[in-house]
Amino acid sequence: MIHHPTNDEERIIGEETALLAQSRERRNPTPLPWLQISIVLLLQVTEPITSLSIYPYINQLVSELDITGGDERKVGYYAGLIESIFFITEAITVLQWSRISDHVGRKPILLTGLFGLTASMLSFGLSKTFCGLVVSRCLCGILNGNIGVLKSVMGELTDSTNRAEGFALMPVVWGTGATLGPLMGGTLSRPAERFPDVFGRGFWKKYPYFLPCLATSAFVFTAFTITLLFFKETVPKKRPHNPSTSENIFIDDSCHDGPFPLSKVLVHPVILSVSNYMSLAFLQISLNALLPLFLTMPLAIGGLGFDPVTIGYIMGIYGLCTGLFQAFYFARIIRLFGERTIFVAGIACFAPIFLLFPVMSLTAQSSGVTIFTWACIAVIVLLMSFSDMSFGCIFMFITASAPSKRALGATNGLSQTAASIVRAAGPAMTTSLFAASAEHNLMWGYAVYAILFIFSCLAVRLASRLPHEMWKEADS
Repeated sequence: MIHHPTNDEERIIGEETALLAQSRERRNPTPLPWLQISIVLLLQVTEPITSLSIYPYINQLVSELDITGGDERKVGYYAGLIESIFFITEAITVLQWSRISDHVGRKPILLTGLFGLTASMLSFGLSKTFCGLVVSRCLCGILNGNIGVLKSVMGELTDSTNRAEGFALMPVVWGTGATLGPLMGGTLSRPAERFPDVFGRGFWKKYPYFLPCLATSAFVFTAFTITLLFFKETVPKKRPHNPSTSENIFIDDSCHDGPFPLSKVLVHPVILSVSNYMSLAFLQISLNALLPLFLTMPLAIGGLGFDPVTIGYIMGIYGLCTGLFQAFYFARIIRLFGERTIFVAGIACFAPIFLLFPVMSLTAQSSGVTIFTWACIAVIVLLMSFSDMSFGCIFMFITASAPSKRALGATNGLSQTAASIVRAAGPAMTTSLFAASAEHNLMWGYAVYAILFIFSCLAVRLASRLPHEMWKEADS
């Protein structure tokens, strides 16, 4: 007997068919606007190049300023302050830059930030006093609001179907910059000694660290020119409306003038996402400050005694590994395991990293730098490369948590402000703890690693509170 479907059954079948068709349609990713994405990625790579290029030589530079009184154990205090001052000033201004970009557009703010990077790096290379170095880094932080604005631009250029691919590219170019920056800083520093035939004149002897600053400034200026000529504004122009007409009784959120109210941004998804971004940023910047300091300091006070060129190669290899890993595996791993799982796994990598530092120190003091030491460094580089995937994950959580599309800039500005605060505290606290541990023999000189290990465990606990499914994005 043939069963003929009833009207209700036909309606249900029709609805299910439509839902399946919509689901298949949603799974088809929207093509990425590659020209604009490429410009965003170019601007993204300027950040690590300028910030990380000073790491291979900053500790040696501080030693040569004669502000430590010849006590190398105190280098960490002053190097940490120079590394932190950028994030202190950035924390004060980045939220306002991001909120202003919601109102006036992204492009003017991006150009201002690129100008700030260029000027500050040139000033840094010409500074001969500790005060001059601090002022240069302050200038860089005050004028640079790009790091928050770029995340907003990426969120506007992508949607839920292609966001994983878009944000996967940001750590790739960060890895590229993290490769080029230390290599440029380590290779081009003190050129009068390393390339006397070309840079043997008095200027390069007087300013031994100007060449890496000049090279990074030239790269940033090139990015400035490309942005000025080819970047298209992503914030739509506001259409004038007549409040006297009945059509404007209910005005959409995107039609309001002025920055989005900050009080409306502080919702639970934003707070939880930003809190996890803060913990990740603190651990990452602390590690980035601790690693070159550990590699620079002599064996007698808990380091490995490497020169700036070797440190530049190590950090450059780390950046290369990060870029390759993100390029080939990030989007696939996210689709396979989900954003939350990868974020928690990335955060969990920091605990074993900090445990390996005292292991390397103890073995190097007893047997010198051996193949075992280099194996530990290789493990640290690999774990750091994997942990960097957490940034792409948390950026997607932050983008999805914005209560309104008009609040995207304010949300990213808030997250970057919070991250800048902990990034300001991270280097100063970590390098000072390293110096204090060595100077006062706290926990046999290894107290800094124990404290950071505890922070890593607490960060894993916070990461586990993220939802398994991404929040639904606001439509307006």
